[in-house]
Amino acid sequence: MDPSCGNCWTNPKKDSWKATLLLAYQSLGVVYGDLSISPLYVYKSTFAEDIHHSETNEEIFGVLSFVFWTLTLVPLFKYVFIVLRADDNGEGGTFALYSLICRHAKVSLLPNQQVADKALSTYKLEPPPTTKNSSRVKTVLENHKSLHVALLILVLLGTCMVIGDGLLTPAISVFSAVSGLELSMSKDHHQYAMVPITCFILVCLFALQHYGTHRIGFFFAPIVLTWLLCISALGLYNIFHWNHHVYQALSPSYMIKFLKKTRKGGWMSLGGILLCITGSEAMFADLGHFSYAAIQIAFTFLVYPALILAYMGQAAYLSKHHHTIHKIGFYVSVPESVRWPVLVVAILASVVGSQAIISGTFSIINQSQSLGCFPRVKVIHTSEKIHGQIYIPEINWLLMILCIAVTIGFRDIKHMGNASGLAVMAVMLVTTCLTSLVIILCWHKPPLVALCFLLFFGSIELLYFSASLIKFLEGAWLPILLALFLVTIMFVWHYTTVKKYEYDLHNKVSLEWLLALGPSLGIARVPGVGLVFTDLTSGIPANFSRFVTNLPAFHRVLVFVCIKSVPVPYVPPAERYLVGRVGPAAHRSYRCIVRYGYRDVHQDVDSFESELVSRLSEFIRYGGIIDVCKEEEEGLGSTRLAVIGTVSLAGARAFEMEDEREPASVSVGFQTVDSVSDIVEIGVQERRVRFAVDEGCETEEEVRDLYEAQQAGIAFILGHSHVRAKQGSSVWKRLAINLGYNFLRRNCRGADVSLKVPPASLLEVGMVYIV
Repeated sequence: MDPSCGNCWTNPKKDSWKATLLLAYQSLGVVYGDLSISPLYVYKSTFAEDIHHSETNEEIFGVLSFVFWTLTLVPLFKYVFIVLRADDNGEGGTFALYSLICRHAKVSLLPNQQVADKALSTYKLEPPPTTKNSSRVKTVLENHKSLHVALLILVLLGTCMVIGDGLLTPAISVFSAVSGLELSMSKDHHQYAMVPITCFILVCLFALQHYGTHRIGFFFAPIVLTWLLCISALGLYNIFHWNHHVYQALSPSYMIKFLKKTRKGGWMSLGGILLCITGSEAMFADLGHFSYAAIQIAFTFLVYPALILAYMGQAAYLSKHHHTIHKIGFYVSVPESVRWPVLVVAILASVVGSQAIISGTFSIINQSQSLGCFPRVKVIHTSEKIHGQIYIPEINWLLMILCIAVTIGFRDIKHMGNASGLAVMAVMLVTTCLTSLVIILCWHKPPLVALCFLLFFGSIELLYFSASLIKFLEGAWLPILLALFLVTIMFVWHYTTVKKYEYDLHNKVSLEWLLALGPSLGIARVPGVGLVFTDLTSGIPANFSRFVTNLPAFHRVLVFVCIKSVPVPYVPPAERYLVGRVGPAAHRSYRCIVRYGYRDVHQDVDSFESELVSRLSEFIRYGGIIDVCKEEEEGLGSTRLAVIGTVSLAGARAFEMEDEREPASVSVGFQTVDSVSDIVEIGVQERRVRFAVDEGCETEEEVRDLYEAQQAGIAFILGHSHVRAKQGSSVWKRLAINLGYNFLRRNCRGADVSLKVPPASLLEVGMVYIV
């Protein structure tokens, strides 16, 4: 996918129905792999212990009724018709919802937003609210810092449960598919063959991840399509051959009869029934790769009917087979003549479903890292053509080890199902809560509408969640333990990141200090370009003052580089660089803010320093045109920044700027957040101005100085930070920062690795943060 166009797989308004159908077909292998293999283990997990199949068939018909209405209400009504519309520039998932909320309300904990960010083409806002109620909810949310923290923890919890699902789904999917061997092997052989075969398939699956999905992805859609047609045909065969009256069980009355008869056992068995919607979240999470119409068509007209037929067929078979010779499962309803082909297709489909959730885990960890909520890890982009296909080596091998450990430790579908079910329902609950806020803040609907949505779908999901939670000791403890561990890591990392930013904000030095540095103080300007990396969007960072204090020299060309994330999925390359001067032109000091979305590829150019110098030269050439007004410093730093890198007009280079000053001025005026308080809105109508000018000779000297400095060498000046909690801090804060954060920092990828800094060009400045 080309990052410059956001959701560029399709534009639903422009694409023909043929293109939409093609996308719907392609979505089968990416979106529905996990959801489509649920018939392998739903009935087996449901009847594992809590309830038993009797000759009255009330249990099996009650379970079928629950499965039907759960599939209808949650994936079909909730996701397809409501949640999929809560997209962020065509992107879906937990972070898309959080991004929408952060854009419409000031709830972000990291105060590095700029008014300039609102000028991004992907920074879309809904029209202003028309009701007072929605603005009241927004005011309450913005005025309570505790609600900001609670919202972040909720998002992190949903993220951790997705990671937990990425751990559990491959194990239960492959194990369930391989379990079909039990009907073709003796009990002794089956007992010793199941786990090794499952582990072998899992090792092969994770070992192939570094090749990228695009290498084998064209097989995925045909496999899932074959599997869906297979279970549909089996379902129809069983319905007409064994019990064609099974459709009566779709009546909600069978759910009431089921609960009346089974009571507590029936409620506890809901933990197995909910597995029928495992993978529904993928429809929303993978929305950016396809279109709303494509996902809607694929689910409504193929996946949903196929799953219903599969569950009805199994129920029809079981309604006529009450003996206990074979355990209840998927393969007992498969005719013996086709059992082996079905087994092969099932294993392939389980691998495809596992691949989808593993790729999703990589994606959500990359998004967490972009928003400062996860320690830095190495991200490898496996496709040059398709944006977003990534591979994270550390996470891949850790997931493989944990998957194998779960398979060997649990060894049965019951415990795996309990664990997977709790993780699935937790993610869905988080999505329901965040969508309720989107309905109020972004869609500007009355709070009553959001409350109805929350109560209706939240009550269904809470019922299933409670049934999973009651089985804490029977496997459900695993996702809870994993989520607590990951949430702790992510919150500690994000909390300390915010505290470091606040420390930098309060300790930055003034522009006057920088301009006063000169030969009279023994400061020398040496040849070359110095790139000073900082998290600040304005002012001179404290690590640079420390550098100059210890080494009284800095480079002839100085660039303060800030790489920051914006609450949008993608930042077009033409709008990525904000460039401005720090001080007068003769000082040869600049500021460059490089903006990325939470789904963007960081450092997506071959040579970041060459790209940066190119952007600076473009800015310098047109600096004389836009800098007609005297810059205002306020003792903090430059407030003039221009967007560099737009498409040229009529052969001449061009750039855009957002003018937030009086219409008569052609200066660029972007204000930044200079305190940790809320952003002050500017009540001036924005207007976008495009310049297309020929290069003049006035700037040739400055451009020549820049390229001469580049030839002399580029140095990357990074802060090497050590964070300590201030005296008097609580025990928990000291443990989190002094031990937790510093341990994570020492054992994760360094900033130089993530920025691809050549070791010979690296200068690290030691900094101690007291927060």
